[in-house]
Amino acid sequence: MNAKKTLTYPSTTIERAKRSLLCSPFHLDLFLAMGSQRLALREITGNTGVRNGYTKYPLSELAAENNLVWLIQVGVLRREVDGQGITDSFRLTPLGRQVVEMWQNQPQLTASWRDRLVNFLIRWLRISF
Repeated sequence: MNAKKTLTYPSTTIERAKRSLLCSPFHLDLFLAMGSQRLALREITGNTGVRNGYTKYPLSELAAENNLVWLIQVGVLRREVDGQGITDSFRLTPLGRQVVEMWQNQPQLTASWRDRLVNFLIRWLRISF
């Protein structure tokens, strides 16, 4: 029997991850792509990110990197590593896959003002999880 094992996360972890994704400057298509392949920073930044349907507006490398690093800290993304070390590519974690799957099944999800405020405060203050 080769059943796929799913990790179980506390509801607070799922909610924090969902809120972070919804408040990010990225579209669902970015996370769907990251579920099946790694994506390099250059594919996400500037007008390329908008053309690829990954970002809501053009992002500088620094802005994209800061947002992606925040999503790593939340636990939904990870950096890809090659034989020479860390790369500029990103991929979903198991937590990220679960949240994106929920989002995909409810595409009308949007961040409320409360979500945005809570996400901002947690991110700005770097309140530990």
